[in-house]
Amino acid sequence: MNHPNPKVDPYFIEGCGRCALVGTPECKVHTWEEELAHLRRICLDSDLTEELKWSQPCYTVGGRNLIMIAAFKDNCVLSFFKGALLKDPHGILEKPGGNSRAGRVVRFTDVAQVLEQEPILKAYIEESIAAEKAGLEVVAEDDELVLPEELEEKFAEDPDFMAAFEALTPGRQRGYAIYFSSAKQSKTRTARIEKHMPRIFEGLGMHDR
Repeated sequence: MNHPNPKVDPYFIEGCGRCALVGTPECKVHTWEEELAHLRRICLDSDLTEELKWSQPCYTVGGRNLIMIAAFKDNCVLSFFKGALLKDPHGILEKPGGNSRAGRVVRFTDVAQVLEQEPILKAYIEESIAAEKAGLEVVAEDDELVLPEELEEKFAEDPDFMAAFEALTPGRQRGYAIYFSSAKQSKTRTARIEKHMPRIFEGLGMHDR
């Protein structure tokens, strides 16, 4: 079992800090406090390293993002960045959004669900680690919209942004995906996404005025 990262503790105590509800009983983290604690324990029972990214608990192997824990209004989730690679014989994985290519999530609304699925989650985590160490990547179909990992990460971080992107026309989505993916460095891709987020929220495409 890996040790908890002290930098992540404030998330479980105060919340993610992304809104004014941080530190209050209304914070979504406190809605799912017990569920999140068990999900954290399950992740730490593996060889994953716990880090704080995008103000949320993120679990990595070899510096690569594999899993994230997040709290939403109606549920909390365990998110697999490359969940599309998992076999999922139990059928518990969902696409976080209609355009999600690689990411998959498992949603929870009570502690009993987490405890019941714990052996399955641990098996999926081990499969995810093995896939990452083997260098496996999600391969898109010829006509499938390919989204960069940084955009998938933003979707996991901000479901409202994911909803805004999916509300765009297919052509606008493809234009953004191509532009974001064309940057060679991850930090440049992230910067492009953050710069264009306000336009996406307004429903505008790359070249709309």
